[in-house]
Amino acid sequence: MKINAVKITHPDKLWFPKNNITKLAVIQYYEKIADLMLPYLKNRPLTLHRFPDGIDSKGFYQKNAADYFPDFIHVIQIKTEKAYNYQPMCNNKKSLLYLVNQGTVSFHVWLSQKDKLYKPNKVVFDLDPPENPFKKVKEATKKTVEFFKKKGKKPQLMTTGKKGFHVWYTQRRTKTFEELKPNLKNFAVELTAQNPSLFYNRCSKKQAERKSFY
Repeated sequence: MKINAVKITHPDKLWFPKNNITKLAVIQYYEKIADLMLPYLKNRPLTLHRFPDGIDSKGFYQKNAADYFPDFIHVIQIKTEKAYNYQPMCNNKKSLLYLVNQGTVSFHVWLSQKDKLYKPNKVVFDLDPPENPFKKVKEATKKTVEFFKKKGKKPQLMTTGKKGFHVWYTQRRTKTFEELKPNLKNFAVELTAQNPSLFYNRCSKKQAERKSFY
């Protein structure tokens, strides 16, 4: 069978066994949300988190586009310390459905786009609770949103994984990642100081012994 000109292989394979959700059902879900999802992926290098045997399998991360990926999957060359990565991008529904058919469940995007690869246009604060209840994550997220509003930003919210949130805002593409780091580190330190019961700096061993998170 085909969906949006993409051949669907093994459509009956169970990808979420506990909920009896098949591979086909997952692909149909991505087809339904494609128009909402694609603007967040467009022109950004991707790392694919693939689970071809379902989410109960270990899965793996894939940065480089596979040799067998078809020509309609756009690829960008990215210089690394030793050589190059050739990372896929996903700019249309056909590409999205092909990558999902390959077992991709999560799409990890760069914070920059291909035309200014080393100057991000998004800043993300990733809030994950290693041990705390979800209620505390929500409280920390609310504090983070309020913090950035006071800084004149326009923070937005996304869920991530099972228990976390991303608080993010857009950034003018005038500075590199390295140039942005000092200011963002200051934000993190200030946010932690204002909310010591909710956050800790992972670089501090004493603070890390507290059962809070940052």
